[in-house]
Amino acid sequence: MNLAAKDIQHNFGRFALTTLGVGMLLMVVMGMGGIYRGIVEDATILVDRVGADLWIVQRNTKGPFAEVSRVQPNLVHRVLAVPGVQASREFAYYTIQRENRGKQLRIAVLGLSWPTDKGEWVTLIAGRLLTQNHFEMIVDESLGIHLGETIKLGKETYTAVGITKGMLSLNGDGLAFVTLPDALAIQFDTPGESIRLERAAREGRGEVSELVLKQPTLLDQAAKPSGDLPAIARPQLSAVLVTLASGTDLDQVVNIISGWGDVSVYTKEGQRQLLLKGMVEKVRRQIGLFRVLLTVIAAIIMALILYTMTLDKIHSIALLKLIGAPNRVILGLIMQQALVLGVLGYCIAYTIGQKVFPMFPRRVILTQTDLLQLAGIVLLISVVSSLLGIWKAMNVSPNEALA
Repeated sequence: MNLAAKDIQHNFGRFALTTLGVGMLLMVVMGMGGIYRGIVEDATILVDRVGADLWIVQRNTKGPFAEVSRVQPNLVHRVLAVPGVQASREFAYYTIQRENRGKQLRIAVLGLSWPTDKGEWVTLIAGRLLTQNHFEMIVDESLGIHLGETIKLGKETYTAVGITKGMLSLNGDGLAFVTLPDALAIQFDTPGESIRLERAAREGRGEVSELVLKQPTLLDQAAKPSGDLPAIARPQLSAVLVTLASGTDLDQVVNIISGWGDVSVYTKEGQRQLLLKGMVEKVRRQIGLFRVLLTVIAAIIMALILYTMTLDKIHSIALLKLIGAPNRVILGLIMQQALVLGVLGYCIAYTIGQKVFPMFPRRVILTQTDLLQLAGIVLLISVVSSLLGIWKAMNVSPNEALA
């Protein structure tokens, strides 16, 4: 006869509620680890999937994700002259907030160097890749934009031709993939009134300019759109992505590009570390601290529960000692209940978590390693928590059975 099973059966209602409470607490611990894994995945998903060996950004910046970076468009052609470079691509990345169907919508816009990059590395769940240079976009399903739906960004209207899943920015915003010209047009879109005021300001400055006084016809140029003025540079990129030829010495190419005074260069792993040790580091520490606190709280709660359950069985334990039951029987009674409480609590946490975690606004990723690690911690907590109850049971006098 198993005394632990009999005792659980006798107090099934209270034990079930206790197990459910422990399971909910463990689910929070499990979710904390999953949220951290989700943040890491969101932070590095573009670096891992875009397929670039080197990232060239503005000098002395940690761009294009950790901070703003601006490089000249002609850098793409300059990089191609470096020995060992197979291909280079333009890259633009930024976040916008717009209103769509009466709701606020935050979009992380990524400009693809079309037609070199049509988004083949993006996993589609519906639709197709970009097939033209303007007015098409691939969106993440989290944005709530349906296939074939149109949305106005800047002065143009864009059609969702492809839907992807799990492509999120570090902040959890869904990604929208457009061609580079469209991305720059959206980013540097200027209201009509602002353009009119800028033209008027140029005319005012021109009227008092010594150069215009000598050549009055130059004043006519001030009224033209900024894009038609030869002195106005093209919009700048966020970064240039470099793909190296097979067998190329990575360090040698990095040393050559690092010698340029206007850019900084990072490898794929270097770009990952910028995100993980910069933007994700504080989040990791905070979530780690919460996990430790919740684990300690779970251990304390389980210890108190087992101690209380032991107090309820003081008379029965004393009676067992009085009839000569060995200590290992009493120890097994408490230890088995602690293990059952921990194992069932863990199973409840995992089962409920599978239903609840997909509803979270941020991605929750449960890895096999984290689940096994938590299972080991739960078993350890169960054993350690039972020690308080075991100590109390060992100090019970057999004479208490006669009281």
